[in-house]
Amino acid sequence: MSNQELPVLGRDGAEDCCPRLLATPLDESQAVELARVFKALGDPVRLRLLSMIASRAGGEVCVCDLTPAFDLSQPTISHHLKLLKQAGLIDSERRGTWVYYRLLPHTTDRLAAILTRPAGDPLPAATTAGEPQPAATSGGKPLPATATSGAAS
Repeated sequence: MSNQELPVLGRDGAEDCCPRLLATPLDESQAVELARVFKALGDPVRLRLLSMIASRAGGEVCVCDLTPAFDLSQPTISHHLKLLKQAGLIDSERRGTWVYYRLLPHTTDRLAAILTRPAGDPLPAATTAGEPQPAATSGGKPLPATATSGAAS
């Protein structure tokens, strides 16, 4: 057997373009750019819109098919779609009266690469799933569970 490294398929150079949060701290410009995308995803309506667009057979969906799924006005839906587009998550094309939206997978792939822990890297001990966390204390006395429930979020 050879000692050559084999290429990992399906990465499409994600490691070259994207720092990983667990491997390298983000610089200010990277943090600003990522915060804009995460802010766009931070709204439940926009997250649902992105999911509806991304999961649509054929890869695109008409705004006329998106609007009825929400109890919101058409201008409000258009505003949410505009924010997703500005964040680089979707693109659009006008065809006559209607606008059709499609996912820009390079942006979601980039987010996935940034959030993915490199294969084989162990998790830090304090964040390993299933292990007890140290109890929060105040003056050496344990805090009640209700006082600590929001602290970890």
